[in-house]
Amino acid sequence: MSRSYLPGILAMAAIVVASNILVQFLLGDYLTWGALTYPLAFLVNDVMNRVYGPTAARRVVWAGFATGVACSLIGTQIVGEFGPLVTLRIAMGSGLAFLCAQMLDIVIFDRLRDQRWWKAPLASTMVGSTVDTALFFTVAFAATLTFLEPGNDVSWAGGSLPLLGWGFSAPLWVSMAVADWMVKLGLALLALAPFRILVRKLTQPVA
Repeated sequence: MSRSYLPGILAMAAIVVASNILVQFLLGDYLTWGALTYPLAFLVNDVMNRVYGPTAARRVVWAGFATGVACSLIGTQIVGEFGPLVTLRIAMGSGLAFLCAQMLDIVIFDRLRDQRWWKAPLASTMVGSTVDTALFFTVAFAATLTFLEPGNDVSWAGGSLPLLGWGFSAPLWVSMAVADWMVKLGLALLALAPFRILVRKLTQPVA
């Protein structure tokens, strides 16, 4: 492993660990604090892809995936008020969503890398974020996938409520997903500035 990949790997691992911790703390009615840190994984991925190429980005993603699996294994052993902090469905949804979304991000970014500088990170992050949100919340909470973990009662997430408190009726987990997705898209726009700065810093000639 090239030493040049190490900062990206450490950054991705730190984001995954922080997000797994912060997801335990609510932020309003539909979000957790982890929703603010997890999208930074796309920023790290895109910077690595731009500076070192898709192969390096994939290595960073695999490192993040391994870190996430480790966090999930630890979480299953910690029992809270309502049972293990990480259930099988949450672990499956988290791992599948992370790996699929981040790998898709790499493919889209690579296809657009010769376009204007902002197109690749913005498009890849928006598409990746959408896939990530859809996969995680569906696998973790959708009633149609109860067979994945019959002993895990997620009926609380299926209660029908107005979407985000004011829209049409939908299961609670759908409001959680939409809120999470909106945060991801907003952060995708905000991340363009640090993306530009980091890429310039990492690609400038060494004096």
